[in-house]
Amino acid sequence: MTTPAYQQVNVSCSNCGNNFDTGSTHNGDIRVEVCSNCHPAYTGEQRTLTNSGQVDKFRERYTGSKP
Repeated sequence: MTTPAYQQVNVSCSNCGNNFDTGSTHNGDIRVEVCSNCHPAYTGEQRTLTNSGQVDKFRERYTGSKP
């Protein structure tokens, strides 16, 4: 069994235009839609969802009382 060739490839983001080099077994350059430079989870713009209101709605609907 032979191992795949590990080489340097250029990764480019189509969203923000960021380019960086990384190692990969993929032949040719890689184009991604979102990278760590523009992804909301990495930039701090991610909205967090809370489920605490869902529990209260369930209790109100099925027990008829509010907490």
